[in-house]
Amino acid sequence: MIYLDNSATTRPHPDVLALYTKMAADYFGNASSLHTLGMEAEQVLDHARKRFAAYLNCMPNQLIFTSGGTEANAVAIQGTAKKHANGHLITTTVEHASIYENARALEAQGFEVTYVQADEDGRVTSKAIESAIRPNTVLVTLGHVQGELGTVQPIAEIGALLQRYPQIKFHVDAVQSLAKVPFSLKEANIDMLSLSAHKIHGLKGTGLLFVNNPATLESLLYGGGQEQRLRPGTENTAGIAAFAKALGLMESQEQKQQQRLLALNDMLRAKLEPIEGLIVNTPTSGYAPHILNVSIPGIKAEVLVQALGQRQIYVSTQSACSTKTGKPSRVLLGAMKPRTVAESAIRISFSFATTSEEVEACGEALKQIIPELQEVVGK
Repeated sequence: MIYLDNSATTRPHPDVLALYTKMAADYFGNASSLHTLGMEAEQVLDHARKRFAAYLNCMPNQLIFTSGGTEANAVAIQGTAKKHANGHLITTTVEHASIYENARALEAQGFEVTYVQADEDGRVTSKAIESAIRPNTVLVTLGHVQGELGTVQPIAEIGALLQRYPQIKFHVDAVQSLAKVPFSLKEANIDMLSLSAHKIHGLKGTGLLFVNNPATLESLLYGGGQEQRLRPGTENTAGIAAFAKALGLMESQEQKQQQRLLALNDMLRAKLEPIEGLIVNTPTSGYAPHILNVSIPGIKAEVLVQALGQRQIYVSTQSACSTKTGKPSRVLLGAMKPRTVAESAIRISFSFATTSEEVEACGEALKQIIPELQEVVGK
């Protein structure tokens, strides 16, 4: 089995699973309880919070644990909007559903939203962002790494621009960039940032939101005082401890692995580009090392995914949160790709565990499968 759908989710690391099991068994107390078991669970949370604060170079009380990246994005976007009833939001045409759908929901409530047009690489410019700013703009929200194309957005440039507009908060979804593409809260002037555990060999159901000033947000939920009242509900102590463990494992090798993933990406691109009829959608510069997106116009993406799946090679058509819509990739259409390209796009994504042999095998399989499918459809 060759697993190359790591941008959807990664396989949990054995050490992470072992820690989760121990924490779930030994630290099952509610971190809000006043007895010893509760205080022990609270200490686990404190330790994890300090671990993330050290990595992000922020204060522990600026971190809110959530159920994942989607919830972190919702708290940032909807929580800001609740503070500004007549505000204006700026995002882009190539966002993950967890940003795009929140923007659409706010539009339905009367909030003004501008979707800045991305170019054919799926990238926006700080100039385009600035052109969209209005007097009532309160939030700019976008992903650091575009999760289908692998395009890296110029968040440092956008953050520098937004320093001239102190009334505007800057939210970055870094779910796809954590441990893969470097970023700095300070250099990019980021007010809010979202992370998720299961993209770095942690477990599903755990995420994190950095908030520079938690007082700028309204809670979406009510019923408890956890996480500074911005995310009430009992914390997932074992999952959070496992997330911190996964971060430590990735951090210890991220620079070395980033270079290795980049080499794998370049190797697969070189192998696929000569295939007749194949289009590489991932840009040639400014791309994340773990994502390669290609299209074979005329062949439905689902057909190609199934053909690879029969060889036990697993890739995806688009973001996992959008796969079951049955529609062409909204992101690729948002990057002004032709419909035939959007309908036939597949995403191949690596993790720190991906080997060169696996990437080589995927390339060879595609070299064999694509001409066969093209013959079937009369291409």
